[in-house]
Amino acid sequence: MDDFLTVFGAAHILSAEQILLAFLVAFVLSSLLATIYRWTFQGFSYSRAFVHTMVLGSLIVCMLIMAIGNNLARGLGILGTLAVIRFRTPIRDPRDMIFLFSSFVVGIACGANTFDVAIIGTAFFSLAAVLLHWSPFASRRSYDGLLRFMAPAEHDFEQEFRRLMHHCCSSYFLVAVRESVQGDDLEYSYQLRLVDPSYKTDVLEGLRQIPGLRDVNLLMQRTTVEL
Repeated sequence: MDDFLTVFGAAHILSAEQILLAFLVAFVLSSLLATIYRWTFQGFSYSRAFVHTMVLGSLIVCMLIMAIGNNLARGLGILGTLAVIRFRTPIRDPRDMIFLFSSFVVGIACGANTFDVAIIGTAFFSLAAVLLHWSPFASRRSYDGLLRFMAPAEHDFEQEFRRLMHHCCSSYFLVAVRESVQGDDLEYSYQLRLVDPSYKTDVLEGLRQIPGLRDVNLLMQRTTVEL
């Protein structure tokens, strides 16, 4: 019965030194995570506010954990308060969400005075993030392009075209053919996958040397575009 009342009533009392130490460790470790995030960022829209959120969020969570302590009543009260607050800021990149969550976990560990878990976990997480950033793990090297050119309707260019494509492309296929200039010319569209991105110049020069082909253009594109 006494243990039951202790859980609902008394909270763990922290000294001022312990509180300052918890905040300091949370600030240093979350700043390290924010620095690793900034170094390894490869997206299209960098947000300075997001980096600040990582650091400040860690401090807020640290304060929250210290305020709750081992008091279940406080925990339920804070949980009800947070349920009223709705966070509507979208996080489009799952990697950003993981970094933000890691800073919150650092705050939880520091607020619970488990500094060894916070320090070792932050060091291991940072090392893993840097290794994944510099390693080719899960990367796809593909150089795709959309090739378009005009040719006379009854012009035979297949032999020279195939020879050039086999030299510069790992794969290619015809996407569309449509008539132009009242049926006298045909516009060809091919999807290409180049062996190397430097071969795009060879493709353009080679096609322009084939008699009858004109308006040759190659649009390089990415398989996925992040916005």
